[in-house]
Amino acid sequence: MLIGVPKEIKNHEYRVGLTPAAVKELVNHNHQVFIETTAGDGVGFSDADYQAVGATILDTAEAVFEKAEMIVKVKEPQAVERKRLTEKHTLFTYLHLAPDVPQTEDLIASGATCIAYETVTDAAGRLPLLAPMSEVAGRMSIQAGAHCLEKYRGGRGVLLAGVPGVEPAKVVVLGGGVVGKNATAMAVGLGADVVVLDKSVDVLRQLDLVYGNRIKTVYSTEQAITDHVLSADLVIGGILIPGAAAPKLITREHIKAMKPGAAIVDVAIDQGGCVETSKPTTHADPIYIVDDIVHYCVANMPGAVARTSTMALNNATLPFVIELANKGAKQAMAENPHLLNGLNVCRGKVTCESVSVAQGLGYVPASEMLSVL
Repeated sequence: MLIGVPKEIKNHEYRVGLTPAAVKELVNHNHQVFIETTAGDGVGFSDADYQAVGATILDTAEAVFEKAEMIVKVKEPQAVERKRLTEKHTLFTYLHLAPDVPQTEDLIASGATCIAYETVTDAAGRLPLLAPMSEVAGRMSIQAGAHCLEKYRGGRGVLLAGVPGVEPAKVVVLGGGVVGKNATAMAVGLGADVVVLDKSVDVLRQLDLVYGNRIKTVYSTEQAITDHVLSADLVIGGILIPGAAAPKLITREHIKAMKPGAAIVDVAIDQGGCVETSKPTTHADPIYIVDDIVHYCVANMPGAVARTSTMALNNATLPFVIELANKGAKQAMAENPHLLNGLNVCRGKVTCESVSVAQGLGYVPASEMLSVL
């Protein structure tokens, strides 16, 4: 298969779809890989590194899209990239379509086969390609939140850990999934007063077994959210409904009633955010303030630690990339139902039910589209 890796062009996005080690694996399987020049520079992989393992370096993204049958990226294709997609392409990347109508419309129009990392599953029903970036984002959320609480950023001027004689900050983590667990680990490590809310008693029980009385676990209800969010110094939004828009658990009324200078890190912003006042921001301009509450809503948080994130992502995606390359998209998805769950748009049809519900679009089950590939 002819595989293309364009340079990421989203604001302050330095990750790259394939590392040289991943390229070498693909070349060993007799595939040809095209890398846009300088695509790996942001994470320390030079064109020479890619050439050394058998990749071909191309001067432009246009050339990569023209040559390749499969496009491997990190972030959702930007508008200019979507115009380059055609029916011949299999796109394998994060898409997060539910809140992104323009992207959905463009992918439908392209006719491409679009497989989203975030909805690929495993035998246990987990999301193995989302997990590594959720781990990164969960850990980053605490350090980002700590900075948001600094006075010069509009925060309360509170140190997460406190100091002897001064109580630590209260950190409220909404959701005990991968983001929440990693945020909790970091917050506990820094000595914060941590409360985790989740609707799964099993999840809360697991957290209790790990941390004991170092954290408080609370079953998530509307009242519990109100009680703890209003008394929080820092709130981490780690809610995920696979493929769907995140529920707005924190309302404008909550924001108005929170402590002035409190901070929110909405990690769910890729799926629309779980805070009513959230809007996507970038690493260039990551925060804004609404009713004296500092909001951090960067849609590609792991891009700030691009090398770690690229390596972690490739560890997870490479087996699927090899499977798609070796078998072709049709056979690979026909034989692997977990990969088929990643199919979001195909030949002009939406094949992810959560996306169709979020946008009011027609829906064709992914399995039915295999016959047209």
